[in-house]
Amino acid sequence: MSIKILIILAIPNFMSNIPSNIKFLRKKKGLTQQQFADELGIKRSLVGAYEEERADPKYDLLKKIALFFDISIDDFINEEINEKWAPKPKGNPANLRVLSISVDKDDNENIELVPLKASAGYLNGYADPEYVAKLPKFYLPMFSQGTYRAFEIKGDSMLPLQSGTIIISEYVENWGDVKTAETYVVISKTEGVVYKRIGNKFKDNKKLKLVSDNPVYEPYEISGEDILEIWKAKAYISTYLPLPAPEPTLESLTTMMAQMQRSISNLQGSN
Repeated sequence: MSIKILIILAIPNFMSNIPSNIKFLRKKKGLTQQQFADELGIKRSLVGAYEEERADPKYDLLKKIALFFDISIDDFINEEINEKWAPKPKGNPANLRVLSISVDKDDNENIELVPLKASAGYLNGYADPEYVAKLPKFYLPMFSQGTYRAFEIKGDSMLPLQSGTIIISEYVENWGDVKTAETYVVISKTEGVVYKRIGNKFKDNKKLKLVSDNPVYEPYEISGEDILEIWKAKAYISTYLPLPAPEPTLESLTTMMAQMQRSISNLQGSN
């Protein structure tokens, strides 16, 4: 088993500058939406959707756009670009996220398990190769594409999932891909490791609303600056929920009816 380091440019917690930056830079080059779409190899309707904040471009396309305009992706995402704008020095380490990942002898990524007793230490150790190397690990073939981690949850805020349930989650590289009404494991400085449903995406208030499935618990907001990681829930492992019963077959229903008839006959005979 070995460790590899994943270094990611931090997509901002909210993407309010991107639509205006695309529109400004496109017009500065004298391009129509169709001409710009042709340059990127995408549909014109997508350009309109990006500029009008009806959709968020994927990370790979963001890199392509930044390269097209000869601007660092850091500035393109984080800065409000206008006639007075001047580029900042590249390579700001504050805009990098670091994630340590363990791999097996065939270079397949493991799924590290963060149990409840390790949750507090995870806030400081998620990027530490030595910490990650000590976490329990397993591998599931159906989760071979992407980076996954498993978190043991605590409490009853996400019923019917009970405390102790393990949530298998996929690492979210671009926080603009977070979708409302879906569930995520959110790692933050203030709340630690929590499993919640997203109430809203990052907007101008730069906060993310977290909602519990158990109505006893009130929704709350968390600042994007406090968030360290976001993981999209993909599956769960639980020993608390009953296994589903098999669907009744015609044969089993016939047997049940025969047993009921015999029971009724026996009751009538005894009377």
